[in-house]
Amino acid sequence: MPSWAQARFTLSGYVRTDSKEALPGATVAAPALGKGVTADSTGFYSVSLPAGTQDLVISFIGYQTLTRTITLTKNQRISFSLASANNELGEVVVQGSGTLEQKLRAPQMSVERLTAREAKLLPALFGEVDILKTLQLKPGVQNGGEGTSGLFVRGGSADQNLFLLDDAVVYNPSHLFGLFSVFNSDAVQSVDLYKGGFPAQYGGRLSSVVDVKLRQGNPEKFGVSGGIGLISSRLTVEGPIKKGKGSFLVSGRRTYFDIFTRQINKLNAGEPDYNPIPDYYFYDFNLKANYKLGDNDQVFLTGYLGRDIFGFNSTNGFNINFDWGNTVGSLRWNHVFSSKLYVNTTVSGTDYKYRIGNQLDQFGFGISSNIRDQAVRTDFDYALSKRHALKFGATVTNHQFGVGRLNANSGDGTLNINSDVHYTGQEAGVYISDNFRVNKNLQLDYGLRLTGFQSGSDHFGGIEPRFAGRYSFSPKASLKLSYAQMYQYVHLVSNSGATLPTDIWYPSRLNVKPQRSQQVATGVSFLLGNGKFLLTDEVYYKWAHRQVDFRDGAQLFANSDLDAEFLFGRGWAYGNELYLEKKQGRTTGWIGYTLAWTKRKFPPQRGTTGINNGETFYPSYDRRHNMTAVVLHQLSTRFNLTGSFVFSSGNPTTLPQSRFIYQDIYGANYNVVPVYPKRNSYRLASYHRLDLGVVYKFRPRHGEQDLTLSIYNAYNHRNPYFIYFDQVKDEQTNLVIGYRARQVSLFPVIPAITYNFKF
Repeated sequence: MPSWAQARFTLSGYVRTDSKEALPGATVAAPALGKGVTADSTGFYSVSLPAGTQDLVISFIGYQTLTRTITLTKNQRISFSLASANNELGEVVVQGSGTLEQKLRAPQMSVERLTAREAKLLPALFGEVDILKTLQLKPGVQNGGEGTSGLFVRGGSADQNLFLLDDAVVYNPSHLFGLFSVFNSDAVQSVDLYKGGFPAQYGGRLSSVVDVKLRQGNPEKFGVSGGIGLISSRLTVEGPIKKGKGSFLVSGRRTYFDIFTRQINKLNAGEPDYNPIPDYYFYDFNLKANYKLGDNDQVFLTGYLGRDIFGFNSTNGFNINFDWGNTVGSLRWNHVFSSKLYVNTTVSGTDYKYRIGNQLDQFGFGISSNIRDQAVRTDFDYALSKRHALKFGATVTNHQFGVGRLNANSGDGTLNINSDVHYTGQEAGVYISDNFRVNKNLQLDYGLRLTGFQSGSDHFGGIEPRFAGRYSFSPKASLKLSYAQMYQYVHLVSNSGATLPTDIWYPSRLNVKPQRSQQVATGVSFLLGNGKFLLTDEVYYKWAHRQVDFRDGAQLFANSDLDAEFLFGRGWAYGNELYLEKKQGRTTGWIGYTLAWTKRKFPPQRGTTGINNGETFYPSYDRRHNMTAVVLHQLSTRFNLTGSFVFSSGNPTTLPQSRFIYQDIYGANYNVVPVYPKRNSYRLASYHRLDLGVVYKFRPRHGEQDLTLSIYNAYNHRNPYFIYFDQVKDEQTNLVIGYRARQVSLFPVIPAITYNFKF
């Protein structure tokens, strides 16, 4: 027997596509040893294995699973290339279950991974593919209402989700008042959603982390891809900066509502009773570039710019202009010290702002708000031994909050009013975690994160323990457990149940203490049908402190004493998530069901009766039942059929239960005053919708082309958007004798067609 037979060596390298583009999150596993690792954001992996011959399985969603046999006699660097699983029918029917097995064996639970390749096959509203809407089809994730892209994860509010774009924070991830997300699917490589058991490197929010990674571009040849749809078009250009050294990707899209509305307004300009249609459009650009400085050094540049533009110019001199958007940039350096140690250091900047300007004759009025971040973070990965893999690092962020800026003026100079409220805050965190493989059946991932925040003379801090563990009963069954404590130091000041562009981010200061939550979850996972299906059942319980709401009649904008408007309470969320998924074969998809409760309690405080006199109530995003089913079927080499079905309980809302009339002077006009019950004491009708899609692939001489037909809300169910009340009048006296509830529905059946190309 050779002298190295009992030794261990480190295998490292990169996992890429067949076009040499990195695959962050790809898995490299040795199933016989029950061991595997996940590639980092550059596609780099490192794993310690016994010397000798080993069978490896390399996998990533949407790509063929690769099996390789290697013989280790020393530390080696080997890179792997995965071919697309959607080029030909024969390539789709892939044997093995690398991705599902790795998910079964990973200690982390409550994690969902999605690729842009999957999202593009699903039917979409107006044909516009949306990554965040696809995440809404996962168990434990609720949408904010018809058509919106907001996420409510395991009972958390919309501002309790951390959105990252290549490690830079995105504060408002929505276009078109929440109907579409800012993430262009052509530029996205993958999305990881963490619903619980958060790794120690993440912090700053209570409910979830949405980690978006952009594609790096084709390093071998130039290419052009894009699509033409009913409401928007998009174009992506990619290619090598220098072959073998670096690559770039530039992607953009724009809607063209405004082109049609301007023509309609022009045709009706002479009509005396015509009301002009407002102008609206959005656009965004993504940039990603990378360059190898040497064998062990690589730099990455990411940029994002997106704007929504809304304008209305009436014939009576009243004009309004409203624009909002994100500017995001990051520069990352990756250095490999050795096959066991490497580091990523990122410098990033984020700027989200909105501006509203009104003009009526000579009088002008404007309001605006923004939040800016400058951040530095560094993350080390160290393979300490065959059983321990360490991650540790730190992050520092400088926040600048433009809470409210107001300007009023007149054209003759007789009026000029300005008000500006702004704050700063510094946030820092350090962490360390250890992935400990106790034995073949037991694996632990535990860590600690220390955080702090300062705004002016106010200081806050917290300790955030994290734990996740997996015990395998057999090669096809495992039990998982996780616990996490999270602190949130920035808060969204909102006067509605949905996240709007005019919502304001506000720091922890004075009486506004940081929010805090704890979550424990446990679940079982089973591989079924010879490894083709993964069945998981998770139960979670989350309790939160210092949840934020506002007193009735709160003044939220340009208020220098906004601290006095806050109310603070507690929250609870618990439920059961059942999930069955199939990732390989001609027919793929998933079925999910969630039974959940979300509760809030705000006791009397600050001279108020609190909310509902301090009694527990259900917030507007509470859903008792939620079921989703997604099916993707490849009918032939040229046809893909897709469908998704959604059902959820109606969301709680507040409606008047009665009205009374008062009249201060006999014979004068009377006033009708609605009487409201306790908050959210009424629940809207259940929501359900079926979407269908067909993808037809052409066979061009060069490149790829397809035509995608989608039908949103196929059976035209009118789902409730909100309820209002109509007056019921007596036909003879024309007096109001009652009120009738009316339901407003947003989207009927909507067909859409999109032409996609790639050269």
